[in-house]
Amino acid sequence: MTSELIPGSPGVLPSVFTARPAARARMRDFFSSHIRNPNTRRAYMEAVRQFSAFCAEISIVDLAQVEPVHVAAFVELQLRTQSKPTVKVRLAALRMLFDWMVVGQIIPLNPAHAVRGPKHTQRSGKTPVLQADEARTLIDAIDTTFLPGLRDRALIALMVYTFARVGAAVSMRVEDFYVQGRRGWVRLHEKGGKEHEMPTHHNLDRYLEEYIAAAGIGEDRKGPLFRTTRGRSGELTGNSLLQSDVWRMIRRRALAAGIKTEIGCHTFRATGITAYLKNGGRLEIAQQMAAHESARTTGLYDRRSDEVSLTEVERISI
Repeated sequence: MTSELIPGSPGVLPSVFTARPAARARMRDFFSSHIRNPNTRRAYMEAVRQFSAFCAEISIVDLAQVEPVHVAAFVELQLRTQSKPTVKVRLAALRMLFDWMVVGQIIPLNPAHAVRGPKHTQRSGKTPVLQADEARTLIDAIDTTFLPGLRDRALIALMVYTFARVGAAVSMRVEDFYVQGRRGWVRLHEKGGKEHEMPTHHNLDRYLEEYIAAAGIGEDRKGPLFRTTRGRSGELTGNSLLQSDVWRMIRRRALAAGIKTEIGCHTFRATGITAYLKNGGRLEIAQQMAAHESARTTGLYDRRSDEVSLTEVERISI
């Protein structure tokens, strides 16, 4: 059975989970109908592939043979090469899939239920952030005499000023930027099917208007807002940018601006939140703007303490 039955999962399906027709069908339903988010689906499929490969090495060919000791051994093996958060996600994926198999009467008990994952406490995020002046330098360094530059400036500014995830940004349609009460607003489709609307910063408002006008896409309300270009011509296509396209663009723009920090798409979410809080913003409002369920999650993006730590380190006058 090939991956065509499971969206977002290239290659051959893990054999230990597909040895029996009933298990194969249950596995297909888990990834095609139970796990809806494509990023979660990819992460969970990788966990299942890793565990299946481990089972093959120890001659386990059917789910009925899997015991808690095997899952525990898999976790220990994973910790040798993977970070603790990654291992925790993979164990969570196995627990959820085994629960699904138990409910479907494929196996009687969940062998991952009693296995404890690695302890990991994170009080601050690891996402690389930019200082406000660095972010300004990056935006100003973009050549906007060409259409791709106008697009890239608007996209980066959107992530900075609205704290938007890159997935929400690239999924925007032209109609998701609109005027309400004489102000520009954006509509973001965030994780979990949440539709999030907020007014635009005056800089973002100008960048989006200039990009849309130059691109001539104002009337294509249902079309993608941020589009790919056709080769090196600078001419826009009707296709939306992919997250991988945005990552490569950001790395290219950062290099051209002389920024040495290895930034990525999520950098601008953390940069925007930190700049907002440094200027007197409140954490609970930042939580609303970022569409987070918990203020604790928003707090992971607050990197103001990094500056305090640096100041204290410089006191070591040797």
